[in-house]
Amino acid sequence: MDRTKKAILVNPLSMYPHEEFPMQKQNPPGLQKSMKPIPDSGEESYEGHGRLQGRKALITGGDSGIGRAVALAYMREGAQVTITYLPGEQEDAESLASLLEKEGRKLIKIPADLRTEEECIRVIKESTELMQGLDILVLNAAVQKACTDLAKLTAEQIHHTFEVNVYSPIYLCKATLPYLPAGASVIFTGSAEYYTPNKMLMDYAASKSALVAFSIAFSKLVIEKGIRVNTVCPGPVWTPLEVSGGNPDEDIPRHGLDTPMKRPGQPVELAGVYVFLASNESTYVTGEIYGVTGGLSAL
Repeated sequence: MDRTKKAILVNPLSMYPHEEFPMQKQNPPGLQKSMKPIPDSGEESYEGHGRLQGRKALITGGDSGIGRAVALAYMREGAQVTITYLPGEQEDAESLASLLEKEGRKLIKIPADLRTEEECIRVIKESTELMQGLDILVLNAAVQKACTDLAKLTAEQIHHTFEVNVYSPIYLCKATLPYLPAGASVIFTGSAEYYTPNKMLMDYAASKSALVAFSIAFSKLVIEKGIRVNTVCPGPVWTPLEVSGGNPDEDIPRHGLDTPMKRPGQPVELAGVYVFLASNESTYVTGEIYGVTGGLSAL
């Protein structure tokens, strides 16, 4: 090992796109491969160091965006990984599996709509059987739909948002708990909406705040079993969520430019936090909230 190799300093302000994005719109849930530019989930940039060798992880919403970045990072760190995704996201899931297969890694894919407890139980049972265990659970799947008028916020949208963003993670935790050994890690994906709720994302902000509260309560419940629970709260990150209804169409070009860093984040920029929280490097960390927001959480 070359111990004289120096770390490369990078200026966070000059990384990744700062200019406006092209106007674009997709039907939900959206595909990463159709975005312009395509987000960086670490396909070419993330290098593993064996920090999760032998671990077994389930990542919901692992086909694109942040979930994809976490899946790539975990597998390159030595973990076995199962992802869930909606059937409409099959192309992104297949492209991720193909990329990892070329590296000699096999990704397990389970298409699933996690809005019901029965489906969550099925996914946990199937993934634990296929991996012969489970010790990392990343609750990342979410929906977000912008609404500029409270009178137009329908009961159907509110129900759907909470089904995916709140009920599903609770169902999954409940179903997973009997399988998790001491030393396991559960990681929730919250949102900067927990810090600075946006008037256009009222139901989404409420759901993510509820999720953060649940994660903290859950951490207190399971630490006696040696299980750690933490939450990552991303700011504006360039993912399919944004271009498939998560933002008003007219706001897409300037997505993330109003952060203190004056740019959106890329999915790969969150991968290291998820790796840290899953690894033995964070054995004294539980019940915490990690903001990766480009400075929004400090406003």
